Amino acid sequence: MMRSLLRSLLLLCPCAALAAQDGLTPQRVAELRSVSTAQIAPDGARIAYTLSVPRVPGQEDDGPAWSELHVYDVAAGRSRAFVTGKVNVGNVSWTTDGRALAFLAKRGTDKDAALYLIPIDGGEARRALDLPGAIEAFDLAPDGKRVVCIAAPAPDEAREAEKKKGFAQEIYEEDGRSSELWIAELAEGAPAPRQLAFEGHPRDVRWSPVDERLLVAWTPTTLVDDDYMRKRVAVLDGTGHVLARIENPGKLGKIGWSLDGKSVVLIGGGDVHDPAAARLQSAPAGGGAPSELLPGVERDALDFAFVGPRALLLVAHEGCGSRLERLELPDGPGGTGGAAAAPSVRLPNGPDAPLLTSVSATKDGRRAALVASTPAHPAELFLYEEGQGAKRLTDSNPGLAGVALARQEVITHAARDGLALQGVLVHPLERAPGERVPLILTVHGGPEAHVSNGWVTNYSNPAQMAAARGFAVFHPNYRGSTGRGAAFAKLGQGDPAGKEFDDLVDAVDHLIAIGLVDGKRVGVTGGSYGGYATAWCSTKFSERFAAGVMFVGISDTLSKVGTTDISDEEFYVHALKRPWDDWQGLLERSPIYHAAESKTPLLILHGKDDPRVNPGQSRELYRHLKLRGQAPVRLVLYPGEGHGNRKAAARLDFNLRCLQWFEHYLKGPGGAMPEAELDYEAEPAPRGEG
Repeated sequence: MMRSLLRSLLLLCPCAALAAQDGLTPQRVAELRSVSTAQIAPDGARIAYTLSVPRVPGQEDDGPAWSELHVYDVAAGRSRAFVTGKVNVGNVSWTTDGRALAFLAKRGTDKDAALYLIPIDGGEARRALDLPGAIEAFDLAPDGKRVVCIAAPAPDEAREAEKKKGFAQEIYEEDGRSSELWIAELAEGAPAPRQLAFEGHPRDVRWSPVDERLLVAWTPTTLVDDDYMRKRVAVLDGTGHVLARIENPGKLGKIGWSLDGKSVVLIGGGDVHDPAAARLQSAPAGGGAPSELLPGVERDALDFAFVGPRALLLVAHEGCGSRLERLELPDGPGGTGGAAAAPSVRLPNGPDAPLLTSVSATKDGRRAALVASTPAHPAELFLYEEGQGAKRLTDSNPGLAGVALARQEVITHAARDGLALQGVLVHPLERAPGERVPLILTVHGGPEAHVSNGWVTNYSNPAQMAAARGFAVFHPNYRGSTGRGAAFAKLGQGDPAGKEFDDLVDAVDHLIAIGLVDGKRVGVTGGSYGGYATAWCSTKFSERFAAGVMFVGISDTLSKVGTTDISDEEFYVHALKRPWDDWQGLLERSPIYHAAESKTPLLILHGKDDPRVNPGQSRELYRHLKLRGQAPVRLVLYPGEGHGNRKAAARLDFNLRCLQWFEHYLKGPGGAMPEAELDYEAEPAPRGEG
């Protein structure tokens, strides 16, 4: 009652309202919307996009963000809501004639996700297809009259009946049932869909632009490790018979056909040890091994769209930025006879350029829809027009215009062995001349990932929220990060917590050396592999870090191998050896081995149902540190959450606890832990207070 009254008084006070504009708070971050996907119409006149809309913690039923469907009219310069509210729209696609949109959703009386069609010029969405199991993905045929779908198998009624009798046992890694391929006609009153005779678990499917062939990405089982390491490509006929196989050697990302149907283009790993599916490759549609189109470049392919029979637009990440470029497939058989033609750069990398994440283009390449963020806003819809660059179309968070944001820039520094490294620095919103400020080192996971110079603030990354409270926040792209080609991404392999984490200390030393950071007030946080880094910095490097917030992190590299769902992925692209090859070596690269060195107050947070990094990893470290009793330690588990928080309430809780911990130990009194109970309604004090 008192909290609600105080909150009401603050809202009525003009001074408090003005102060609240000084920077981002966790409550504001919890409300931020972002554009997720975009698809441009065949004629380029409209763009369909999905908008991620978070639920309001404490006011709506808890859960992940909603996904709405909107359409932007380029000529009119405005957006129109199509399917909004408590919905989850996915896999949006234009029909061939551009007169309707197809999408997946579970609506009304649907038991599972079904395929819907909605007219672009008005009218209600109609359910065009449902199958015995949930539809997971689809692609429309070139004639616009048929669709190929990936769908879950129908529920096993006998098994469901057994469960109701109490026989609910789970057979670990054996209960998975492969999804199915279906072809259906879309006209009302059409014949029943037919299932294709395909052996394997389909993950993605693309209909040939010129005939009845299908391009399928598939795995031998439903296991996550297979999805990471054994996803392969096949060309099927209209019955599901395999016509050809594309022998990609490692991880696999996006797949697609060239518009003439002669080539298969994919984004994949260069070899089985490549940490990322980030190399643009092409193979003949008749089968064989793919060839890299841009061999040796120090950037990573992210998305592509064909803009001619043998041409495509490519979005690639380069360092902390991105670029859009046009490429021509080579003239060899199936487009693999040599290197791609010299790229024509459309949107170059640069400090002021939007950070691109996806592209959808008209077939003539004159217009393209882009999803991009900048340091000033989360992902929005952009329009590229030939010869005119990119223009932002949407403003999903108009309230951000009234919020002061801290300066953000890319920092380059040298590691102790001379290797050039980059990272993204968010400065304190206010800093007195010559003042040394507390630092939060925010370490990305993966490690096959990187932080780019776009919007970086979210529930697990304090960035602008911490900057508003006087912190500097640095995001190091240590060796092993992506964005700089395969060679750089492999630099940390076989050396867990070695030079890769030495890079973290070197980054801190650089920020101290330039006069920005107070070396006695340095905190560290990160999730997954970034959680591993946090645990390592809070134990082995404890003398350098005054506080840590570890999220879904690794503390015991030996037990991690036996409890994760991606042990093969870890072996092939990270460790390069099994535990039995070096028991002692892996033990010594485990934070629990160095628990006796820890003097760093550590907050540990973990999803209670995490299949990737078992929550036992957090319990182990907590217990070792608790038994030692040398520094404060707190463990928070989130029921129903996995490898990262998806639900609104758990995200807000994490955000508040992270900031509370760093405030207490880097700016506040330190000592005993702050109160475990949180006030979820009260805004944190604006800068200059507390």
